Formats: sequence, C-alpha cells, structure tokens
Amino acid sequence: QVQVVESGGGLVQPGGSLRLSCAASGSIRRLDVTAWYRQAPGQERELVASITSTGVANYANSVKGRGTISRDNVKNTVYLQMNSLKPEDTAVYRCSVKYTNYDWRYVEVWGRGTLVNVSS
Repeated sequence: QVQVVESGGGLVQPGGSLRLSCAASGSIRRLDVTAWYRQAPGQERELVASITSTGVANYANSVKGRGTISRDNVKNTVYLQMNSLKPEDTAVYRCSVKYTNYDWRYVEVWGRGTLVNVSS
C-alpha cells in the first residue's frame, strides 16, 4: 500500500553535485526515520545518512561535510544533497522509510534505488 520511489541519480563528473529524492506515497499516518543507503558493486551496503521525524540528521563519516539530508513532512519526501562527489560515491542509492500506518503499525519499506555514477 505504501510505495517508495527514489529519483535524481545519474552520471556526474567528479566534484559535481546531485540531489536525490525519496518520495513515499500511500497510507501513511506519520513518516518516521528515513535513511539513505548505498551499495557499490562487490561491496556491502552502507548507511549514508538518516533523519528523524523531528529533523535530527546523522551522516556516515564518508559523506560528512559533503552531504545534507532533509525532509518535507507534507510531501512525505526526503532529500539527499550530495556535493563534491567522488568516484567512490558511485553506487546504487536506496531509501528506507519507516512510518506508522492507520492501524498504528510501525512499518519499514524500501525503494528500488537510483544509480549514481561519478565518472569523468
């Protein structure tokens, strides 16, 4: 009933920027913690950033100072602004959304991901 769709990925040159979006739609009473993960080929999934319902953000050391996570609680959308991109940022970025539904259940849903390719 709830769908999560990521967008905003693509090919970008080193040093460039991207803004990723994670939009949740469906029967959501309240959007809770939302997080961005990434996984590069042959590597384990890595937590990039997370944000609580009140806007408290946390970042992986690898993106601190270069990434900013934000959210729009009206649109149920979370954004990840990535600047000064490096080739090692290349990965599929997936969004995890935790929410409370109208039955007061706490649920987690994942999106399919968006590919970020940092290359010259």
